[in-house]
Amino acid sequence: MNESCRVETARDGDLAVVRTEGYINREGGEEIERCIQSLLEAGVSRIILNLEKTKIVNSIGISILIEVLEKMMERKGALAFCRLTPTIDKTFRIMGLAQYAGIHATEEEARTALSATA
Repeated sequence: MNESCRVETARDGDLAVVRTEGYINREGGEEIERCIQSLLEAGVSRIILNLEKTKIVNSIGISILIEVLEKMMERKGALAFCRLTPTIDKTFRIMGLAQYAGIHATEEEARTALSATA
C-alpha cells in the first residue's frame, strides 16, 4: 500500500488537534510523531488525534502511536483519539491504547474530555 499519510494541526493554547489523512504505516507514524514532538516542545500538553480520514493503521503505525502515548504520559500530558473506524477502534482497544488515551466518537467529545484534565 503506497498511500501516504498527511498530517495537519490546529492549536488552541495548550490543546492541539492533529488530523490525519491516509495510511498510518511507518512513514505516517513517524510524521505524526514528529508533529506531536514539535507540539510538545511548543508547550502543548493535551492532544486530540482525529483519524476521521484514516482507514488503515498497520502494526508499525500502532507501535509508533504507543511511543507517542508514552511520551505524552512522561510529560504528564493527555492524548485522546476520535473519529476512528470500527476496525481501528477495536484494534486500539485490543492493543491497550484505550487504557491510557480516551477514544471518542467526535472531536468535540474529545475536547470536552481533555478540558476536564486541564
